[in-house]
Amino acid sequence: MRLLYALFCFFIPFLLFGQATAPKYSNEFLSIGVGARALGMARTQTALVNDVTAGYWNPAGLLEITNKYEGALMHAEYFAGIAKYDYAAFATSIDSVSHLAVSAIRFGVDDIPDTRFLFDANGAINYNNITFFSAADYAFLVSYARRFPKISGLKLGGSVKIIHRNVGSFANAWGFGFDAGLQWSRNDWQFGLMARDVTSTFNAWSINTVLLRDIYAQTGNRLSSNSIEITLPKWTAGLARSFRFGNSKNIGLLTAFDADFTFDGKRNVLVRSNAVSIDPHIGVELDYKKLAFIRMGAGDVQRIKDFDSSTYTTFQPNFGVGFRMGKFGIDYALTDIGDQSESPYSHVFSLKAGF
Repeated sequence: MRLLYALFCFFIPFLLFGQATAPKYSNEFLSIGVGARALGMARTQTALVNDVTAGYWNPAGLLEITNKYEGALMHAEYFAGIAKYDYAAFATSIDSVSHLAVSAIRFGVDDIPDTRFLFDANGAINYNNITFFSAADYAFLVSYARRFPKISGLKLGGSVKIIHRNVGSFANAWGFGFDAGLQWSRNDWQFGLMARDVTSTFNAWSINTVLLRDIYAQTGNRLSSNSIEITLPKWTAGLARSFRFGNSKNIGLLTAFDADFTFDGKRNVLVRSNAVSIDPHIGVELDYKKLAFIRMGAGDVQRIKDFDSSTYTTFQPNFGVGFRMGKFGIDYALTDIGDQSESPYSHVFSLKAGF
């Protein structure tokens, strides 16, 4: 506890200073989440994650993997299939008290038409001059977790992440960051703490001014050849409790609560202020013999302003199911992307295998 208190006191000045120097929602593709189990439970994974996806949610959870090797894949599409989200991860044990994992994430929009040369030198439209490019964000994580036998139930983990973002040949960025997490369990209670971008993550952008100079000249905007984007730390605290029912304990219930703490100014969440904003999530998982699962979750409470200037409150519900067959598992989630389209729910599938 003294170590946690010292870290908290050390980082608070940087968090307060960063509110005036860093934009909100930097690297937000890393806030979407991975794994249909997690998404079906509204991302309440900090305290309970116990598989290869812990490399993303909380590296300390890697120590709960019982297989020598474990891998996972996920694919999701958002905004009527325009944006595609892909995830792959692999984890293995190093020894009896430590685990290692690698993860890769891509979120991108492909086949974007480049219409800069749609009109030829004579002013006529020439569709053959249209080319296509992709705007994509990538993240690569290397995670390590270690158990500390001297403190019963305590697990610590960390992730080093490399970020690459590109907008065709027009601009690209490289970034580097670090995440740290812990889990502590006692009886049927589980507690987790995850600190993302603990030292802030810096994306260094390089812009191809040659390709964009003419367009910017027409619009009167200023064009920079490079810039720095800062992602401030975000803390997530989680609490989970498991129950078993029935004479043979065949039915189980897992309840979880997570709260995200952001320090980049006031956000549109349930608890908001200039110093800190808090976004809570709740999730439940019902299982039968750890073979079949039903999941539900809710979170992302927001106040929305209507056209008549009145406001109303919305939240994001999520649902999911899962099946386990030996060392193989498949999960499905029906997730909301914020009611931004006529069909706001997205279908997410993920696979997991141990060997």
